[in-house]
Amino acid sequence: SMSLREHALSLFRSAVDTVRPAPMLKRAVKLQGDGCPQLLVKGQAFPVKRDLYLVGFGKAVLGMAAAAEEILGEHLVRGIINVPLGIQESLQQAGMQEMLLKPDSKIQVIEGAKNNLPDPEALKGAVAIQELAEGLTVDDLLLVLISGGGSALLPAPIPPILLKEKEKLTKMLASRGAAIQELNIVRKTLSLLKGGGLARLAYPARVVSLILSDVIGDPLDIIASGPTAASSHSVQDCLQILAKYNLLHHLPKSVETVLSSSPTKPTALEDYSHVCNIIIGSNTLALDEAKRQAEGLGYATLILSAAICGEVGRVATLYCQLIRLVCLGFAGLGEGTLSDEVRGNLLQLAAELEIPGLNLAEFLQALRGLGPERPVCILAGGETTVQLQGTGKGGRNQELALRVGLGLHRVQAVETSSPLGRCEIVFLSGGTDGQDGPTEAAGAFCSPELVDEALQEGLGVEAFLSNNDSYTFFSQFQGGHHLLVTGLTGTNVMDIQAILIRAT
Repeated sequence: SMSLREHALSLFRSAVDTVRPAPMLKRAVKLQGDGCPQLLVKGQAFPVKRDLYLVGFGKAVLGMAAAAEEILGEHLVRGIINVPLGIQESLQQAGMQEMLLKPDSKIQVIEGAKNNLPDPEALKGAVAIQELAEGLTVDDLLLVLISGGGSALLPAPIPPILLKEKEKLTKMLASRGAAIQELNIVRKTLSLLKGGGLARLAYPARVVSLILSDVIGDPLDIIASGPTAASSHSVQDCLQILAKYNLLHHLPKSVETVLSSSPTKPTALEDYSHVCNIIIGSNTLALDEAKRQAEGLGYATLILSAAICGEVGRVATLYCQLIRLVCLGFAGLGEGTLSDEVRGNLLQLAAELEIPGLNLAEFLQALRGLGPERPVCILAGGETTVQLQGTGKGGRNQELALRVGLGLHRVQAVETSSPLGRCEIVFLSGGTDGQDGPTEAAGAFCSPELVDEALQEGLGVEAFLSNNDSYTFFSQFQGGHHLLVTGLTGTNVMDIQAILIRAT
C-alpha cells in the first residue's frame, strides 16, 4: 500500500498535470470542419471566416502557444508572443521540448521583462502585438493567450508617456505605500493595451482569449491587467489614487496630458461584444482533478477553498485546527466540548482571514459526517503571504508545511491522550509552477512525527522558522526526503495544499 506521502505527491502531480499548457488547451480547444472551419472553445463555436492570428503574454504562454499551433495547423497565419527572459533556454535545459515551438513555427517569440519588470524588450513585444491587433479586419479571428506575469510583458504607455516615466510614477506610488490594486489601476489607466485596450484595438475582429488564472477568484480584469476585459475603473479612480498619495502636482507633463484628455467614464460594456474571455485553467480546476484522484484512492474528500490567503502563520493555525477536528471525529469525540471549542476557533480564524467565498460552517457540517472507516483528504489552494524577518532560504509553501507540523506537535504535547496520536497525518503544500521562493523545491511535506524527530535530534524548529529558513531545515533533515521537488512545470495556478489523515 502506498504511503500517505506518496498519495499526497500523486494528488499534487495530477492537479498540476491538468493545468499544464498542452493537456489544458487540448481539452478546451478544437478545430472543426473544412469548408468554413470553426474554432470550438469549451463548446462555443467561432467561425474562421478569413485569417486566424495569435498573440500571447505571460509565464506559461510559450507552452500554451506550442499546443495551440498544433491544434490550429495551417489555419494560423501569424503569431507573436511575449514571454519572460530566458524561458526558452530554461525549458530546453529541463528537457521540456513539448513546451517549445517547432523551428518552422509561424509564431514569433519575444523575450523580455527581466526580473518580472517591464523593460525595452517587453515594450518592443507589446508594440508588435499592438500593430498586429490594429491591422485586423472584421473577418479575422484573434486568439489571445494570457497567463500570470503577463502584466510586465505588455508595457505600452499611451503616447506621449515614456516607459521610464510610467515606471518612475509606479515606484513613487509604491514607496508611499500604495497597495498593489492601486498600482494596477494607475498602470492600467496609463496603458494602451491593459484594461481592455488590446480588445479595443483589435476591433472589429473577433477576439477569443484563453486564460490561465494565477489570481484568487479568477477576476478577468486583474489577470495580466485584463487586456481583453472591460476595466471596472475610470480615470477618476486613477486621479483619486494620485491625490491620496499627494502626487497630483509631481506628475510628468506627458502623464498630465494623457489624464486630462482621457474619457472620464470607463468604456461601455457593449464595446466588448466582439470579445469572448474563457478561463481554461485555474486553481479550482486543478483542485477538482485532485479530488477525483483522491476519491479514486478511497479517500472521503472535501475541498476547503481555492482562495486561501493571508499570513502563513495564521493559515497554518487554521489547518492545524481542521486536522484536530478530523482526528477528534475519528476518535468518536466529534460532538463534545473540545470539538465545539475547536469549531469556535476555526470560525473565528476564518472570519479574521476573510477568505473570499469560504463557507466554513457548511464545510464543518460536511466534516461531521466522516467516520474513521475511510481516510480523509482535505484539499485547498490559493496563495499565502510571508512577512520576511530572517535571512534564511525557503518559500511560503515550505514555511507553511513546517508551521503546520510544529503546530500539530504542540497540540500533542499539551493534550495528554491526544486523538492526534491515533491518526497518521501528512500535510503537503506546493507551488504549481514548481518553484517556491529562491529554492529548487516547489514546497514540502510535513507531519507531527517529523517535528518530534527533529526536536529529539536537537534541531530547533522555531529557530529555523524565525529565520525564514524552512528550506535549510527540510534539506538537512532526513536527506531532504520531505522537500517537494518537481522542476519547472510550465504552468501556474498559485499553490495547492493537501491534508491526508487516516486512523491508525
